[in-house]
Amino acid sequence: MFDNTKVVHSKVVAEATREALLRRGVTLEAIAEIVYEMQRPYNEGLEMAHCIESIKGVLRKRELQHAILVGIELDELAEQGKLSQPLQQIVESDEGLFGVDETIALGSVFTYGSIAVTTFGHLDKNKTGIIKELDTKQGNGIHTFLDDLVASIAACAASRIAHRTRDLEEAGETFEDIKPEDTMPETRVKGAKI
Repeated sequence: MFDNTKVVHSKVVAEATREALLRRGVTLEAIAEIVYEMQRPYNEGLEMAHCIESIKGVLRKRELQHAILVGIELDELAEQGKLSQPLQQIVESDEGLFGVDETIALGSVFTYGSIAVTTFGHLDKNKTGIIKELDTKQGNGIHTFLDDLVASIAACAASRIAHRTRDLEEAGETFEDIKPEDTMPETRVKGAKI
């Protein structure tokens, strides 16, 4: 049963998400490089700063925050050998038929529509940038969940930019015409909190 006295404030969840990503070596800039590479050919004037702002917008969503926190926790528990068998071995080896990691990441992508879903599929298959580093385990750690979660963040951020592009086109503008903080116009809605 829901207990309203145990509700965790949004700021706490958002901060825990940012800290978890940084603890695992994932920066907004590393994710932004993927988003920029994917969206630059379609967006005149797009800058890395626009991509970072889009990622910040994505990371405001509870679905994504929860997925990131759960996935990172499972990766870290696997590193410590604290999962029960055979799950420990499955997560540790990132077994090919284990699709729970993709399922959690994909579930968080649905908020941003079909373009985010297809972009996630592309990133999951092609593994660019930091996604590849995490997947191939360059460096230390188990990243069974994290590589897919980073792909979902990048896919959602790229989708946000694609949708913003349409808004700009309809206004006769491009990314060249807006400041990076205008990548998230929804933050200027009365009552919206950054």
